[in-house]
Formats: sequence, structure tokens, C-alpha cells
Amino acid sequence: MKKTIALAAACGALMLATVPAQAATKDPVSALKSTLAPGHGVRFTDTVTWSDGTNTQGARDSKGTFQFSKKGVAAFDITMNYSADAKERVISIGKTGYYSGGVLDRVLPEGKTWFKSTGGAIPDSWAQFLNPAEPKTLASLIKKGTTKGKSVTGSITVKELKAVSDWFGAAKTGTENDNVKIAYTLTFSSAGLVSRVQTSYTLSENGTLNEVSVDSRYTGWGSKASIKAPDPSKVTTKFR
Repeated sequence: MKKTIALAAACGALMLATVPAQAATKDPVSALKSTLAPGHGVRFTDTVTWSDGTNTQGARDSKGTFQFSKKGVAAFDITMNYSADAKERVISIGKTGYYSGGVLDRVLPEGKTWFKSTGGAIPDSWAQFLNPAEPKTLASLIKKGTTKGKSVTGSITVKELKAVSDWFGAAKTGTENDNVKIAYTLTFSSAGLVSRVQTSYTLSENGTLNEVSVDSRYTGWGSKASIKAPDPSKVTTKFR
């Protein structure tokens, strides 16, 4: 009888020990969907590196927040640092975008610091093209890639990404780069949530080679997020 009790206790301990391993194999798309709720979001940082094939240099660093809807991203707020004295910021809420800094400092009317436009889009061509907060995008990247441990590695063309990603599609890129391949590696936490996205792609423009790499880190999935439009008194839709 004592042996039976001891065996049952050992089995129970073994079952408890396997729980973390089961959590580590949680489906990433389901894990993402469990965090998608209005008023919540995820924080991220981007490090962008550029090379012409000979020289390599840091292009800029960014930090921002995605605010969720029930289906994906409802708003975002990103600050881009090109240098200590050169910063730009973009806020997108629904289909309205607000831009500040950079060249706008020289062309906006006096007293105005934000330019308002219709259509939300990624800030520029150096943004992280892959948005792991979009279930459809994440599912496609996992399906196309090769899974090894807690990472997925693969490639996707610009055209293929447009078809699944609202984030990238909103940028309204032309068709001339549709065949460009974006190489990627996704890294997942033990909870099945994306903790890192690394991408790279190469473009040739006017004989100049542009190799761009973006390393993004994600933290605080499902944490509270509240992105608001800038002070209306500082916003304009006109230039000087």
C-alpha cells in the first residue's frame, strides 16, 4: 500500500514537472489572440542597420507601442532616433496619421508641431516590415518558415506580405519591389509570444546596393496601452 502511494506521488510530481514544457509549445497564434483586447498592447524597440555591401552603419533606433483591437493593431506610437539631434515621431489611430519632427520642423506653420494625414502606415522604408501583432501575418510566417526550438526562420516576398499584412499593406508600396525577399527569424518566449523579430532585405537603387537589417524586441504583451491624438491646437493639415 505504501509503495502504491509513493508511486502515485512520484507520478504526480512528474506531471507537475511537465507543465512548463507544455506551456513552451503553446500555439503562437492562439497565444497572440489571447492578448488582443482594446486598451491593451505591446511595447517594442527596433535597431536598424544599413550597408552598401562595403560599409555598415547604424541607421536609427526606434521605440514604440502598438495598441490592440480585438483583431490586431488599432493604433501605434513610434519615436525614431536617427541621432541625438534628429528625431521623428508618428502616431496612427485608425486611418488617421500624425507626424512630427524631421523635415516637418522646417515646413509647418508657426506654432504647429504635428502634420495630420489620412491613412495609417508604417513610418518609412526602414521600419520593421513584419508585424507579429497581426494573427494572419504571424500564421503565414510560421507556415512559410522552418521551426526549430523556439524560433522560426524563413523568407517572404514583398508581394506575399502585402496579401496578409494590413500593417505593411497600408504603406501602399509600388509593385517594382514585389519580388524582393525579406528574410526573417522569429523568436518566441516560453508562453508562445514573439519576443524578437529579425529581418533583412536587399535593394538595388540607381546602382547602389542597400542592405537593410532590422532587429526588433517585444515586451509587455497584453499590458495596458492608451494612444491618444496630439493636442489639436498643435496639429495642421497645411504647410507654410
